[in-house]
Amino acid sequence: MAEKLKGAKIIFVVGGPGSGKGTQCEKIVAKYGYTHLSTGDLLRAEVSSGSERGKKLTAIMERGELVPLETVLDMLKDAMVAHSDKAKGFLIDGYPREVRQGEEFEKKIGPPTLLLYIDAAEETMIKRLLKRGETSGRSDDNEETIRNRLGTYYSATKPVIGFYEKRGIVRKINSEGTPDGVFGEVCKALEAIH
Repeated sequence: MAEKLKGAKIIFVVGGPGSGKGTQCEKIVAKYGYTHLSTGDLLRAEVSSGSERGKKLTAIMERGELVPLETVLDMLKDAMVAHSDKAKGFLIDGYPREVRQGEEFEKKIGPPTLLLYIDAAEETMIKRLLKRGETSGRSDDNEETIRNRLGTYYSATKPVIGFYEKRGIVRKINSEGTPDGVFGEVCKALEAIH
């Protein structure tokens, strides 16, 4: 099964909540035809499908526990294999959250070609999320929750960025500018691997 993924371009996309990561992923998909896989979306889809795996996931999440690494990896791999015939590459969004996840991903699937680090200042991300909260109706878009989420994100992400920086595959993109301006920088990083 993993044979289908040999040589595939795999791009990990890392960025804090409100960094503009989702917007940039949409633009990459539109321009380059990559397949965008978000671990959060995969989990939600599996739960709503009512499958056996979905039922197990629901029980885990209802207990407030984290979904096992193995399960997340299996779901990513299944989704990648399902899209392998038509994908020009894969954008893996929100993964890995810790170094061990990256190592397991490489054992089961393959090494990433690039890690795109979409970075904005903490205050910028807070402003963007508060603005989103005005219209999103998401209960987690309030300042206290946002600051907690950012704290968790930074402590989890630093080691991951460090791990891949040693390999020279991290491209840090400053996402303070306009979405199109930021995308110009993203394109430069992607052109370098084509």
